[in-house]
Amino acid sequence: MKTKWVLLLLIASFSSTILFAQDEEEEKNGGFKKENMFIGTALSLGFSSGVFQIGANPEIGYSITKWLDAGVSTNINYTSYRFIGYSDRVLNYGGGTFVRIWPVKFMFLSALPEYNFITITRKYTNGSPSIKEKFEAGSFLLGAGYGNRIVGQSYSYFAIMFDAMNNANSPYRDSENRALPIFRAGFAIYLNSNKYR
Repeated sequence: MKTKWVLLLLIASFSSTILFAQDEEEEKNGGFKKENMFIGTALSLGFSSGVFQIGANPEIGYSITKWLDAGVSTNINYTSYRFIGYSDRVLNYGGGTFVRIWPVKFMFLSALPEYNFITITRKYTNGSPSIKEKFEAGSFLLGAGYGNRIVGQSYSYFAIMFDAMNNANSPYRDSENRALPIFRAGFAIYLNSNKYR
């Protein structure tokens, strides 16, 4: 329960930072610009010994400045764990906010607090009945990436991220609570990109 409140606080602080930065930019440039809004998705892949993960992350965002993007992200992930005598199949979905800072034109730093709803199905190799459990967990993904971003036109990137929270129930941690590397390749289209053609 404590993790849930910490995560909600992080999301609220990111949201207020985003709105404040957006207000400053709107004052300088005359308000909201539809051509700075983008929609897209990322495909994620994670793996380690006995673990495989794949997922999709639809998102909607806004390029606040030439060096800052922010928005809302959702996720759906499937993970399989193999152990001696049994295997776990995990399906999770959730959402959160994201911030990407572009210190140089082709590289970015990223932060993504999110909250996940998780279902685990455990299957035994000895024929025992399967067990199904449901729970919730927060995560805070931090990472860096390489991308091609032209505000108002195109957006694509590749990133590696890790869960910085120590929640054992996080879908981004293995059975020994080690953070799994998460690889994401994403793309987006700006809503008014034909304005630039």
